[in-house]
Amino acid sequence: MPSHPSFPERLKAGSPVLTAWCGMPDPSVAGMLAHEAFDAVVMDLQHGSIDFAAALQAVPLIAAAGKPSLVRIPVGDFASASRFLDAGVSGVIAPMINTIEDARRFAAFTKFPPVGERSWGAYGALSLTRLEPGAYLQQANDLTVSFAMVETREALAIIDDILAVPGIDGIFIGPSDLSIALSGGKSVNPAGAEVEKALDHALARVRAAGKVAAIYAVSGARAAQLSAKGFHMVSIGSDISMLMAGAHAALAAARG
Repeated sequence: MPSHPSFPERLKAGSPVLTAWCGMPDPSVAGMLAHEAFDAVVMDLQHGSIDFAAALQAVPLIAAAGKPSLVRIPVGDFASASRFLDAGVSGVIAPMINTIEDARRFAAFTKFPPVGERSWGAYGALSLTRLEPGAYLQQANDLTVSFAMVETREALAIIDDILAVPGIDGIFIGPSDLSIALSGGKSVNPAGAEVEKALDHALARVRAAGKVAAIYAVSGARAAQLSAKGFHMVSIGSDISMLMAGAHAALAAARG
Protein backbone atom coordinates (compact mmCIF):
# COMPACT_ATOMS: atom_id res chain seq x y z
CA MET A 1 0.00 0.00 0.00
CA PRO A 2 2.70 2.61 0.72
CA SER A 3 3.92 2.40 -2.89
CA HIS A 4 0.40 2.11 -4.29
CA PRO A 5 -1.86 4.51 -2.35
CA SER A 6 -4.64 4.00 -4.88
CA PHE A 7 -4.67 0.54 -6.37
CA PRO A 8 -7.92 1.25 -8.30
CA GLU A 9 -6.20 4.17 -10.04
CA ARG A 10 -3.28 1.91 -10.93
CA LEU A 11 -5.72 -0.52 -12.54
CA LYS A 12 -7.09 2.24 -14.74
CA ALA A 13 -3.72 3.77 -15.60
CA GLY A 14 -3.52 2.18 -19.05
CA SER A 15 -0.99 -0.63 -18.82
CA PRO A 16 -2.26 -3.97 -17.47
CA VAL A 17 -1.45 -4.97 -13.92
CA LEU A 18 0.30 -8.36 -13.94
CA THR A 19 0.02 -10.33 -10.72
CA ALA A 20 1.57 -13.44 -9.24
CA TRP A 21 -0.86 -16.10 -8.01
CA CYS A 22 -0.04 -17.94 -4.79
CA GLY A 23 -1.64 -20.92 -3.14
CA MET A 24 1.29 -22.49 -1.27
CA PRO A 25 0.97 -22.21 2.51
CA ASP A 26 4.38 -20.72 3.29
CA PRO A 27 3.97 -16.90 3.39
CA SER A 28 7.58 -16.44 2.31
CA VAL A 29 6.62 -17.69 -1.18
CA ALA A 30 4.30 -14.73 -1.68
CA GLY A 31 6.96 -12.47 -0.21
CA MET A 32 9.61 -13.74 -2.64
CA LEU A 33 7.34 -13.34 -5.66
CA ALA A 34 6.56 -9.79 -4.55
CA HIS A 35 10.26 -8.98 -5.04
CA GLU A 36 10.03 -10.05 -8.68
CA ALA A 37 8.66 -7.73 -11.38
CA PHE A 38 5.01 -8.56 -10.73
CA ASP A 39 2.80 -5.55 -10.06
CA ALA A 40 0.91 -7.27 -7.23
CA VAL A 41 0.44 -10.66 -5.56
CA VAL A 42 -2.83 -12.60 -5.25
CA MET A 43 -3.25 -15.27 -2.57
CA ASP A 44 -5.78 -17.99 -3.33
CA LEU A 45 -7.76 -19.27 -0.36
CA GLN A 46 -10.42 -20.94 -2.49
CA HIS A 47 -8.38 -23.61 -4.25
CA GLY A 48 -4.90 -23.02 -2.83
CA SER A 49 -3.57 -24.65 0.34
CA ILE A 50 -2.81 -21.28 1.92
CA ASP A 51 -5.03 -20.51 4.92
CA PHE A 52 -6.13 -17.30 6.61
CA ALA A 53 -3.25 -17.14 9.11
CA ALA A 54 -0.56 -17.74 6.47
CA ALA A 55 -2.10 -15.22 4.06
CA LEU A 56 -2.27 -12.68 6.87
CA GLN A 57 1.44 -13.16 7.55
CA ALA A 58 2.20 -12.66 3.86
CA VAL A 59 0.52 -9.23 3.64
CA PRO A 60 3.36 -7.26 5.31
CA LEU A 61 5.98 -9.29 3.42
CA ILE A 62 4.36 -8.25 0.14
CA ALA A 63 4.01 -4.67 1.34
CA ALA A 64 7.72 -4.64 2.29
CA ALA A 65 8.48 -5.20 -1.39
CA GLY A 66 6.34 -2.16 -2.21
CA LYS A 67 3.58 -4.23 -3.80
CA PRO A 68 -0.17 -4.48 -3.18
CA SER A 69 -1.66 -7.78 -2.04
CA LEU A 70 -5.00 -9.29 -3.00
CA VAL A 71 -6.85 -12.39 -1.83
CA ARG A 72 -9.36 -14.74 -3.37
CA ILE A 73 -11.63 -15.80 -0.52
CA PRO A 74 -13.47 -19.13 -0.28
CA VAL A 75 -16.98 -19.27 -1.74
CA GLY A 76 -19.40 -17.22 0.36
CA ASP A 77 -16.81 -16.34 3.04
CA PHE A 78 -17.53 -12.64 2.90
CA ALA A 79 -16.64 -12.10 6.56
CA SER A 80 -13.01 -12.97 5.82
CA ALA A 81 -13.02 -10.30 3.12
CA SER A 82 -13.46 -7.65 5.82
CA ARG A 83 -10.71 -9.20 7.95
CA PHE A 84 -8.26 -9.14 5.05
CA LEU A 85 -9.12 -5.53 4.27
CA ASP A 86 -8.51 -4.76 7.94
CA ALA A 87 -5.08 -6.36 7.51
CA GLY A 88 -4.26 -4.09 4.59
CA VAL A 89 -4.93 -6.01 1.37
CA SER A 90 -5.70 -3.87 -1.68
CA GLY A 91 -8.28 -6.14 -3.26
CA VAL A 92 -10.63 -9.05 -2.65
CA ILE A 93 -11.81 -11.53 -5.27
CA ALA A 94 -15.05 -13.35 -4.45
CA PRO A 95 -15.81 -16.57 -6.38
CA MET A 96 -19.20 -17.78 -7.57
CA ILE A 97 -21.05 -14.46 -7.53
CA ASN A 98 -24.05 -15.77 -9.45
CA THR A 99 -26.86 -13.51 -8.25
CA ILE A 100 -27.39 -9.83 -7.54
CA GLU A 101 -27.87 -10.72 -3.89
CA ASP A 102 -24.46 -12.44 -3.86
CA ALA A 103 -22.90 -9.24 -5.20
CA ARG A 104 -24.73 -7.06 -2.68
CA ARG A 105 -23.69 -9.24 0.28
CA PHE A 106 -20.07 -9.24 -0.89
CA ALA A 107 -20.02 -5.44 -1.31
CA ALA A 108 -21.61 -4.97 2.11
CA PHE A 109 -18.58 -6.62 3.75
CA THR A 110 -15.95 -4.78 1.71
CA LYS A 111 -17.14 -1.17 1.78
CA PHE A 112 -17.74 1.21 4.66
CA PRO A 113 -21.06 3.11 4.93
CA PRO A 114 -22.80 4.61 3.13
CA VAL A 115 -21.85 2.19 0.33
CA GLY A 116 -21.66 -0.97 2.43
CA GLU A 117 -21.70 -2.22 6.01
CA ARG A 118 -18.03 -2.92 6.73
CA SER A 119 -17.31 -2.55 10.44
CA TRP A 120 -14.34 -0.80 12.01
CA GLY A 121 -11.11 -2.61 12.92
CA ALA A 122 -8.60 -1.69 10.23
CA TYR A 123 -5.49 -1.68 12.39
CA GLY A 124 -3.20 -3.42 9.90
CA ALA A 125 -4.43 -1.19 7.08
CA LEU A 126 -3.78 1.91 9.19
CA SER A 127 -0.19 0.77 9.71
CA LEU A 128 0.40 0.10 6.01
CA THR A 129 -1.30 3.24 4.69
CA ARG A 130 0.07 5.53 7.42
CA LEU A 131 -3.35 7.20 7.51
CA GLU A 132 -5.10 8.48 10.60
CA PRO A 133 -8.37 6.63 11.41
CA GLY A 134 -10.62 9.43 10.17
CA ALA A 135 -8.70 9.81 6.92
CA TYR A 136 -8.67 6.07 6.34
CA LEU A 137 -12.41 5.84 6.90
CA GLN A 138 -13.01 8.53 4.29
CA GLN A 139 -10.61 7.03 1.74
CA ALA A 140 -10.85 3.28 2.30
CA ASN A 141 -13.61 2.58 -0.20
CA ASP A 142 -11.48 4.17 -2.93
CA LEU A 143 -8.24 2.47 -1.89
CA THR A 144 -9.40 -1.12 -2.40
CA VAL A 145 -11.03 -3.16 -5.14
CA SER A 146 -13.89 -5.64 -4.80
CA PHE A 147 -13.88 -8.15 -7.68
CA ALA A 148 -16.95 -10.29 -8.30
CA MET A 149 -16.00 -13.46 -10.14
CA VAL A 150 -17.85 -14.27 -13.37
CA GLU A 151 -17.44 -17.95 -14.08
CA THR A 152 -20.92 -19.32 -14.80
CA ARG A 153 -23.73 -18.85 -17.32
CA GLU A 154 -25.82 -17.30 -14.55
CA ALA A 155 -23.24 -14.62 -13.79
CA LEU A 156 -22.61 -13.91 -17.46
CA ALA A 157 -26.34 -13.40 -18.04
CA ILE A 158 -26.59 -10.72 -15.33
CA ILE A 159 -23.16 -9.14 -15.71
CA ASP A 160 -24.64 -5.64 -16.15
CA ASP A 161 -26.62 -6.03 -12.92
CA ILE A 162 -23.56 -7.27 -11.01
CA LEU A 163 -21.48 -4.35 -12.27
CA ALA A 164 -24.25 -1.93 -11.25
CA VAL A 165 -24.16 -3.00 -7.59
CA PRO A 166 -22.64 -0.18 -5.47
CA GLY A 167 -19.32 -1.34 -4.06
CA ILE A 168 -18.53 -3.80 -6.84
CA ASP A 169 -15.50 -2.29 -8.56
CA GLY A 170 -15.12 -4.86 -11.30
CA ILE A 171 -15.20 -8.49 -12.31
CA PHE A 172 -12.64 -11.27 -12.25
CA ILE A 173 -13.16 -14.01 -14.82
CA GLY A 174 -12.28 -17.62 -14.11
CA PRO A 175 -11.91 -18.91 -17.69
CA SER A 176 -11.58 -22.59 -16.78
CA ASP A 177 -14.82 -22.70 -14.78
CA LEU A 178 -16.46 -20.53 -17.42
CA SER A 179 -15.45 -23.04 -20.11
CA ILE A 180 -16.91 -25.88 -18.05
CA ALA A 181 -20.16 -23.97 -17.62
CA LEU A 182 -20.43 -22.97 -21.27
CA SER A 183 -19.75 -26.54 -22.44
CA GLY A 184 -22.27 -28.01 -20.05
CA GLY A 185 -19.53 -29.80 -18.14
CA LYS A 186 -18.04 -31.48 -21.21
CA SER A 187 -14.61 -29.85 -21.29
CA VAL A 188 -12.05 -27.53 -19.73
CA ASN A 189 -10.86 -25.21 -22.48
CA PRO A 190 -10.16 -21.72 -21.13
CA ALA A 191 -9.02 -20.47 -24.55
CA GLY A 192 -11.85 -21.99 -26.59
CA ALA A 193 -13.94 -20.07 -29.11
CA GLU A 194 -17.02 -19.90 -26.88
CA VAL A 195 -14.97 -18.58 -23.98
CA GLU A 196 -13.30 -15.98 -26.22
CA LYS A 197 -16.74 -14.76 -27.29
CA ALA A 198 -17.81 -14.53 -23.65
CA LEU A 199 -14.64 -12.60 -22.76
CA ASP A 200 -15.30 -10.04 -25.49
CA HIS A 201 -18.87 -9.62 -24.24
CA ALA A 202 -17.74 -9.22 -20.63
CA LEU A 203 -15.09 -6.66 -21.54
CA ALA A 204 -17.63 -4.63 -23.50
CA ARG A 205 -20.00 -4.56 -20.53
CA VAL A 206 -17.18 -3.59 -18.13
CA ARG A 207 -16.15 -0.72 -20.40
CA ALA A 208 -19.75 0.46 -20.61
CA ALA A 209 -19.97 0.45 -16.81
CA GLY A 210 -16.64 2.28 -16.41
CA LYS A 211 -15.28 -0.43 -14.13
CA VAL A 212 -12.34 -2.86 -14.25
CA ALA A 213 -11.90 -6.36 -15.64
CA ALA A 214 -9.45 -8.97 -14.36
CA ILE A 215 -8.76 -12.56 -15.35
CA TYR A 216 -6.59 -15.60 -14.65
CA ALA A 217 -4.10 -16.75 -17.30
CA VAL A 218 -2.48 -20.17 -17.26
CA SER A 219 0.79 -18.89 -18.73
CA GLY A 220 2.76 -15.78 -19.57
CA ALA A 221 1.95 -16.20 -23.24
CA ARG A 222 -1.78 -16.34 -22.50
CA ALA A 223 -1.40 -13.35 -20.17
CA ALA A 224 0.04 -11.34 -23.08
CA GLN A 225 -3.00 -12.23 -25.21
CA LEU A 226 -5.44 -11.26 -22.48
CA SER A 227 -3.58 -8.01 -21.79
CA ALA A 228 -3.79 -7.13 -25.47
CA LYS A 229 -7.50 -7.91 -25.40
CA GLY A 230 -7.97 -5.17 -22.83
CA PHE A 231 -8.06 -6.70 -19.35
CA HIS A 232 -6.95 -4.31 -16.61
CA MET A 233 -5.43 -7.03 -14.44
CA VAL A 234 -4.11 -10.46 -15.40
CA SER A 235 -2.98 -13.08 -12.89
CA ILE A 236 -0.29 -15.34 -14.31
CA GLY A 237 -0.06 -19.06 -13.63
CA SER A 238 0.54 -20.01 -10.00
CA ASP A 239 3.42 -20.52 -7.61
CA ILE A 240 3.10 -24.29 -8.10
CA SER A 241 3.12 -24.04 -11.90
CA MET A 242 6.17 -21.76 -11.74
CA LEU A 243 7.94 -24.22 -9.46
CA MET A 244 7.20 -27.10 -11.82
CA ALA A 245 8.25 -25.07 -14.88
CA GLY A 246 11.54 -24.20 -13.20
CA ALA A 247 12.13 -27.84 -12.29
CA HIS A 248 11.40 -28.99 -15.84
CA ALA A 249 13.71 -26.36 -17.32
CA ALA A 250 16.56 -27.23 -14.94
CA LEU A 251 16.25 -30.96 -15.64
CA ALA A 252 16.06 -30.40 -19.39
CA ALA A 253 19.21 -28.29 -19.29
CA ALA A 254 21.02 -30.81 -17.09
CA ARG A 255 20.17 -33.67 -19.42
CA GLY A 256 21.09 -31.74 -22.55
